[in-house]
Amino acid sequence: MQRRHFIAAAATAAVTGTALPALAASHKPIRIIVPYAAGGAIDLSVRKMATMLEAELGTIIIDNRPGGGGGIGMTAVARAPADGQTIGIAAVATNAINPWLFKSLAYDPIKDFAPLTQMTRIPNVLVVNADIAKQRGIATFADFVTFAKKESGKLTYASGGNGSAGHLAGELFKRALGLDIVHVPYNGGAPSQLALLSGHVDCSFDNLASAATNMRAGKLKALAVTTAKRSALLPDLPAVAETLPGFSIDTWWGLVAPAGTPAELVNQYNAAMVKALRSPEVETLYRDMMMETVTNTPREFGEFMARELAHYQEVVKLSGATVS
Repeated sequence: MQRRHFIAAAATAAVTGTALPALAASHKPIRIIVPYAAGGAIDLSVRKMATMLEAELGTIIIDNRPGGGGGIGMTAVARAPADGQTIGIAAVATNAINPWLFKSLAYDPIKDFAPLTQMTRIPNVLVVNADIAKQRGIATFADFVTFAKKESGKLTYASGGNGSAGHLAGELFKRALGLDIVHVPYNGGAPSQLALLSGHVDCSFDNLASAATNMRAGKLKALAVTTAKRSALLPDLPAVAETLPGFSIDTWWGLVAPAGTPAELVNQYNAAMVKALRSPEVETLYRDMMMETVTNTPREFGEFMARELAHYQEVVKLSGATVS
């Protein structure tokens, strides 16, 4: 796999093939591979959408394949037959960050997948354990920066895995401030957040959807968002970029099929998925999870992923992050 081919291939990637019958009539279950542990924001969002899809596409099975920064699950999708029975979740980590972060991948982020539709895009947020923050006198982002500088070399931050947006945000943050903070990767947002709630790590650059419930419960304290500007979802919270100009990281995910899946089937899936994602039930859940619902055509999603892949090449380089 050659990295220099990723972006060029992304610009011209297309779905081709012959039509297959509607799967709802085949009575064969469709498997959606989620490359992260059960219980996290990605997993929950997919499960809710799947319940709305079953009326049109038949039985859907959620298959969690965590590990390798999402690489285990994405490799399984890439190697699955292009017959419509397997769908995967592509995310900023797996399809935009990992290609530049890992020295080698078992899948090509563009050539091995047929885009279906994006699902969401949300900010990441710097969060700390609320009780511990109070003990340490941390009430604002400025307080945390001061504390981190004082305790450099002693702190840890959790993420949902190597290559996740949270991992990259942490590396950019400590590099920009010249800090020594140890990265502790977990197999998804749920175990990462549990470590923070348990006091095993000092902070996390979690995605807002994953952190929202415990933020509302007062268990996590949000200090800043990692988007280039303040988020409309948390307008009173500063952006890290207000202190560190140019700092910009966020999270997205969407649906893909193995490359070579027939175009007619891709279009059938896209129509059903967009309908499910735009249903009142799904949009309400996503809004409650503090996620923005985003849908598009297969071509639009493919072009979006290509732009993100190009963007994160420079971001990963600036972060200095690498994974063997």
